[in-house]
Amino acid sequence: MFDPRLRGTRDIPPKAPAGPPICQLPRVGRELAAGGNLIVYRAAHTRVGQSDIGRRLDRDPLELTLDACLAAIADAGLTPKDIDGLSTYPGLAPAGAKGFTGAGAYDVIDALRLNVGWYDSGLETSGQLGSVIKACLAVGAGLATHVVCFRSVWEGSAQGSGGRASIGMGAGAGEGFYASGFMEWMLPYASASAACWIAMYATAHMHRYGTTTEQLAQIALNARRNAELNPKAIYRTPMTMDDYLAARMVTTPLRLFDCDVPCDGGTAIVVSRADAAHDLRKTPINVEAVGTALHDRPSWDQLRDLTRLPASDAGAQLWSRTDLTPKDVQIAELYDGFSILTMFWLEALGLCPVGESGPFIEGGSRIAREGQLPLNTHGGQLSAGRLHGYGFLHEACTQLWGEAGDRQVAKPLEVAAVAAGGGNTCGCMLLTKGR
Repeated sequence: MFDPRLRGTRDIPPKAPAGPPICQLPRVGRELAAGGNLIVYRAAHTRVGQSDIGRRLDRDPLELTLDACLAAIADAGLTPKDIDGLSTYPGLAPAGAKGFTGAGAYDVIDALRLNVGWYDSGLETSGQLGSVIKACLAVGAGLATHVVCFRSVWEGSAQGSGGRASIGMGAGAGEGFYASGFMEWMLPYASASAACWIAMYATAHMHRYGTTTEQLAQIALNARRNAELNPKAIYRTPMTMDDYLAARMVTTPLRLFDCDVPCDGGTAIVVSRADAAHDLRKTPINVEAVGTALHDRPSWDQLRDLTRLPASDAGAQLWSRTDLTPKDVQIAELYDGFSILTMFWLEALGLCPVGESGPFIEGGSRIAREGQLPLNTHGGQLSAGRLHGYGFLHEACTQLWGEAGDRQVAKPLEVAAVAAGGGNTCGCMLLTKGR
């Protein structure tokens, strides 16, 4: 039966009241933060700030995590003794999610012998970048000066030589899965995977706006073209439209190459207070604004409108906190756990009109490295690997510093949009250099 939620215009809540950019803190915060300009500070070049990345590295996940953290700390010109804050997503792995996280907050604090004034981890936050955004708030409030943020995964090795691990009664050799929360209502209908839920969004977008399979394919094709130039990418073999269309259907209308590729690896970023960051090794990249809002139900399938995710709430909030506009964005690194999510983020951030992401990306020229809006220049999660949100932030910083090697965008870059998450968990950031 046709879902009536696909029809009509979403009852969009009033726009969030205009507020100061996140770097403009309340009175006490400004005094503590010495001006309050919050800095994302990560590794300088492609290897630094990330561990090895691979399909199945068969390395200890904590070791991969520490490789990334130590690399980011060293490249910032710091030592572990300088780090007084830590933030990660999601912390300890949820039940039944083997390989979903490589280490928790306590693991890294203990392994690096950190003395922290503030730390945080957790799954219920505004997307994977929620952990970085909370680090910005912590340094702004004076709870820390240098916060190391990390996200690590080992899904590739955890799954062994097979495909993605199943969820449910057949969850692997002798392992059961006890469903709780919203999954109690999903599993009886064999709707265990986010691929099933997000396929609904894609179907809704196609129904309402006429989005085509060939348009959707451009997200995957563009990612593969960029991954060809990324030495760490999982998939680097050229891919054509015919290759994309010939791939097996996973859940209609999403094909194999619309789904991200599990891998092993860690990514780390250091968020520093402004007055401290200016003494470090690289020109700081500023967090101009963030978006974290959630005005809809915190649900994957019970949203008011399946063509407008909470990403729209986060995007509107981001633009209410800066005098920049979507026209100022020169490069976009947008979540592609599934290809349709990138299209939702393009619309949510105002980088194209609502409902017009299909025509906007048609043919791929606008989103190519040399195009109007270079998109997912490292290959995204569809080809570079599922680093689960942090890979996009790492790539945005790499591009802004002009250190992306063969995949570097030719035009000078000063403004980048970064977004992560899909369904009910979304967060976004606007990064600037030299502003």
